[in-house]
Amino acid sequence: MRPLQISPETAVTLSKQLGVPLEQLMHMPQHILMQKIAELAKNAEPQSEQESEQGRSENS
Repeated sequence: MRPLQISPETAVTLSKQLGVPLEQLMHMPQHILMQKIAELAKNAEPQSEQESEQGRSENS
């Protein structure tokens, strides 16, 4: 299996966000990595909604 074709900066960022060692991330099957990225996006959605609501209430 070939390592993922992503930039070093992206690999480091994903490694930190997923809490996975960089070497393990680079050899992770692509479909599993995509699932983990989707989970990160779902978890980030509620946070961004809360931040936008706070911003609206502060501007009012």
